[in-house]
Amino acid sequence: MRFIEPKYLFVFITMIYFSNNCFCQNTDKVSPRYNVTLKEAHIGSFEIDTMLLNSYETLPSNITSFYLDARAVFEKNKVDFTDIQIVEAATKNNIRLMGGPMLGDVKENGISIWFRPSNELPIHIKVIALNSNEENSYTLKPVAAGRAQRIVINDLSPSTNYKYVVLSQDIKIAEGAFQTAPKTDENTPLRLTFGSCFHKIGLHNPNLINTILKRKTNAMLLLGDIAVDDRENNFNMHSSDYLLRDVSRSWKKLAANVALYTSWDDHDYLNNDLSGIPENFTEEEREKLRTLWRQNWNNPQNDAEGIYFTTRIGQVEIIMLDTRSCRKIEERGEYGSYLGSEQQKWLKSILKNSTAPFKIISSGTMWSDYITNGKDSWGTWDTLAREEIFNLIEEENIPGVLLISGDRHGARGFTIPGTSGFKFYEFEAASLGGVPGPPAMANDTSNQLFGYHGEGLKAFGEFTFNTLENKPQVTFRLIDEFGNVMEKHILSYDMLTPKKQ
Repeated sequence: MRFIEPKYLFVFITMIYFSNNCFCQNTDKVSPRYNVTLKEAHIGSFEIDTMLLNSYETLPSNITSFYLDARAVFEKNKVDFTDIQIVEAATKNNIRLMGGPMLGDVKENGISIWFRPSNELPIHIKVIALNSNEENSYTLKPVAAGRAQRIVINDLSPSTNYKYVVLSQDIKIAEGAFQTAPKTDENTPLRLTFGSCFHKIGLHNPNLINTILKRKTNAMLLLGDIAVDDRENNFNMHSSDYLLRDVSRSWKKLAANVALYTSWDDHDYLNNDLSGIPENFTEEEREKLRTLWRQNWNNPQNDAEGIYFTTRIGQVEIIMLDTRSCRKIEERGEYGSYLGSEQQKWLKSILKNSTAPFKIISSGTMWSDYITNGKDSWGTWDTLAREEIFNLIEEENIPGVLLISGDRHGARGFTIPGTSGFKFYEFEAASLGGVPGPPAMANDTSNQLFGYHGEGLKAFGEFTFNTLENKPQVTFRLIDEFGNVMEKHILSYDMLTPKKQ
């Protein structure tokens, strides 16, 4: 099914409403109060960010007041969240958490929870198993007001649903829920969602986020252009954009109930299409950007220079790459210029040694070259390194590889022919913010599975892994903000496994 313009989507959605297995249509539609454009979000002025804050709903007055007070400080001063002015703004408005809880790095025996406390009072977390009401308690002692911290819980049971409550001085300040990962040798169905290009706009969309939550996903992968928009080396405004994220009621609901794994793309990093160390930027600034990123997300730890990492959830290895900061601009077109030699070597090692039946590999920009002539894709930036990865997968018969990507607004699916005749599958859901972008379809559609233009399309991708059958399979779905399944593609394990040569 291929639809290029948004005007066709209504007819298509109406047709599939009664024929597809979309079990979670969201009938509680919330209409936006302000329609902020992508161009306006990129400008990110005080007025525009305030409109984003209230784009779907009016927040409680103390939260709005805290945001406006802190936003004014960030705009005029080179400070971070630990600055006394930011802390005082939180205290004045009775804000006990500047950010969080944010879930991440879910394991079979636990999970990581991220907080940004506004004071140094102990934070108590009660975690209750829903199947037994067994309760565990944990305490986080903040090292400084405004300093982001994580607590790692590692004494829970696999494949178990939990709820949790966060307390400060016996006052409930947050709550949420999660499911621990299945054991790595357990044939339990797994659901993972993914997408990119929230662009600050989509972070406030309750329709989209409520639908994601209703899908009961085990985790969500966010592939860039998420919260920070074109702030370049204005680091205090990076912090301001993270604050805009953290006070959003919709975002808080998502982060408190779904384990999130994140990578950046150009707008998070510096500005449109920038990567590596561009002209007029420095190595020191790149490292500060990496530090800011690590402080404001809850990814698995990686001691490498870049922000790439790997983790495993049940039968799926998740490999999220840093496809921005490790590039070598002056060597574009040469081997190693996209990931850098260290990350390239790391990726090959992970693929060779992974025992997971399925592997998801993310690239912030596209793997393929089909849209806008591969303007910023891996395939045009460093063809040799990309082909080296593909050849490794084919030659060593590495099974279950799925490619995901972002950047090019809209939603598309492609196959990429390998040298042995094997086809790689790439799924792109750069549609979390519903913003305009390039054409939905490539000029040559012979390798395209589907395509949707980005403007007005608010949708995410989903993989459901079924390893219970004799022949395991994965189902891809593209799901819009109201739960309508726009695309469904079933891939058998054989389709994702190169033939022995």
